[in-house]
Amino acid sequence: MDYKKMAKSILENIGGSENVANMTHCATRLRLTLKDTSKADDQAVENIDGVINVINKAGQYQLLIGTEVGKLYDEFEPLVKGEGNVESTDTKEQTGSIISNIFSAVSAIFAPILPALAGSGILRGLLILCVQLGLISENSGTYSIIFVASMSVFYFLPVLLAFTSARRFGASPYISALIGAALINPDFIGLMGDAGNGATTEFFGIPVVLMNYNSTVVPIILSIWAFSYLYKFLDAKVPETLKLVIIPLVSLAIMVPLTVIVIGPIGVYSGEAVANVVNWLIERSSVLTGVLVGGGWSILVSLGIHWAVNPIMINNVSTYGFDYIVPFTFACNFAVIGTTIGVYFKAKDKKLRSFALTGLVTIALSAIIEATLFGLLVKNKKLFLAQIIGGAVGGAYLGLMKVVTNAFVFGSVTTFPAFVGEKSSNFIQAMIDLLISMAVSAVLAFIFTNKDEKLA
Repeated sequence: MDYKKMAKSILENIGGSENVANMTHCATRLRLTLKDTSKADDQAVENIDGVINVINKAGQYQLLIGTEVGKLYDEFEPLVKGEGNVESTDTKEQTGSIISNIFSAVSAIFAPILPALAGSGILRGLLILCVQLGLISENSGTYSIIFVASMSVFYFLPVLLAFTSARRFGASPYISALIGAALINPDFIGLMGDAGNGATTEFFGIPVVLMNYNSTVVPIILSIWAFSYLYKFLDAKVPETLKLVIIPLVSLAIMVPLTVIVIGPIGVYSGEAVANVVNWLIERSSVLTGVLVGGGWSILVSLGIHWAVNPIMINNVSTYGFDYIVPFTFACNFAVIGTTIGVYFKAKDKKLRSFALTGLVTIALSAIIEATLFGLLVKNKKLFLAQIIGGAVGGAYLGLMKVVTNAFVFGSVTTFPAFVGEKSSNFIQAMIDLLISMAVSAVLAFIFTNKDEKLA
């Protein structure tokens, strides 16, 4: 694939670089904020080789590319920046609604670290499995080394998120990483003693409520968002010859105390409040929650707003060691797989059957559903309904059985270890559910598919 040629073609058909106000990408999509969407020729863009689909939702112009989107972005970025219309990859003009900007920010902040989270989660599940099978002892050095390898991404989450947040908000990534590191410095954590969260100290007479920021999400994002304004102010006002010393000095002196005194506690409590609301809903009616999330997840993905839910799942895993929502996304993904199975066995068109089989393999191995979602389901409402019903039924079963994952992962065959826990029944019930999700959607898709159906 010639990504440079592809990038040029896209730019030509969306109104040129002067029409791009904002750009980023997630795992599978090039996400743009256009100054004037009427200048974009959706059909022409969709016809470009390598572009699977075009979605103009939630204030963003999204191009579904697939897992190679990063290569396209590397070619697309200099074409836009070369005209000086976008200040940098991640220092963007904020246009559009507040909601669309939030979704865009969440996507840009979490997308770079999702592979690390997923890989760590799988490693953790495999470690638990090895312990249960008696292959590794919990008292061995082997266990400790692998445990550290699997859990470090969560422990140092404030540092990682500080770096990606800085790239999104336009602050120095390295100073931001230092702010995140300060929050998990052993000397700072030691101030809490045995009291834990809620212990107090003082800063020049100002009372400070101490929190353990290991594995937290919201506090550091809010902190770097606030820091971006300070950084831009200093960058504009401090003489070039003094920037090397003055900017990091003032930044650390102001932002670390401000974070631990004000922003951090607000972030911790607000993050816990959102997670508690979601978990409360699950406790009140886990079956209904399973129906809504399992059946509705593909709709959120189609709108590109599923990223807003990911921080809740990450927070649950990092705080409690498990999460109820991730399994519901598995139900959705395996319902999509079931739909491809139904189509494959019913349709006679070779292109359609090939597309369905490719989707099945892709989702089973990588959990990427977008290609199948936009290439098949969105274009066929009956098949989309079959998938939604399958995901809803599977989600209901997961909620009824209280199935959890021990890590934040994407739903595929390769991430099954995330279901491994102290209770073997959790893994067994998860496997039963995924078969249910596949079976329901496969049967419905088989019924809804015409033999002479063709790939649209």
